[in-house]
Amino acid sequence: MNRKRIRVWDLPTRLFHWSMVVVVTGAIVTGLNGGNMMIHHQRLGVILVGLIAFRLAWGFLGSHTARFSSFVRGPGAIAAYLRGQWRGIGHNPVGALSVLALLAVFGFQAVSGLFTNDDIAFEGPLRDLVDKATSDWITGIHGSMLWWLAALVALHVGAVLFYLHAKKENLVRPMLTGWKEVDEPVHEPAGKGGLAAFVVALVIGVAAAWVAAGGLLPPPPPPPDPATLPAW
Repeated sequence: MNRKRIRVWDLPTRLFHWSMVVVVTGAIVTGLNGGNMMIHHQRLGVILVGLIAFRLAWGFLGSHTARFSSFVRGPGAIAAYLRGQWRGIGHNPVGALSVLALLAVFGFQAVSGLFTNDDIAFEGPLRDLVDKATSDWITGIHGSMLWWLAALVALHVGAVLFYLHAKKENLVRPMLTGWKEVDEPVHEPAGKGGLAAFVVALVIGVAAAWVAAGGLLPPPPPPPDPATLPAW
């Protein structure tokens, strides 16, 4: 059968994917180190909120393979894939479950971190929106989620390695270059999301990060003027 080289992943999807790798890795490292690294952990968490908001928007506005409607299918599609009857490009029906799980868990982790505290010097940017007991409860969940994150990442990496060695299909290269060789005929060509769609998704992502950083909260009161303080 003839092979055809097609563009399967658009640039915004690829940038999102590798930005997630960098940001999540940095967030895990800074979170485990704690101390003065927590300010960087917080910044990375805010960026993560923006990235996920962008991807959710791009899932409706982006190119064909980036849209949720192209890869989020029902049980019938999953069963067909497991029987070897699925034909398509982009995320397969089982891979779609992994994508949704990663977005959901990382999204929860990023948002929950906005309300956390460490009882010493660190507070998330939205900590003041909840009481101390609620913040402590969220902080406990946020910390315990690390193992779920590690399990999902390990499963994702394991699937990539399985495809590479068992099915002889490199999933990493298309996510780097955007191109993939497929058997003809191609049933699902990848359309473009367009510049306007990208700008809208980018604005949504930036707005989400701004809100996560406390952009809607009233500014803190100014420090007292030293001249007005009593001499004692």
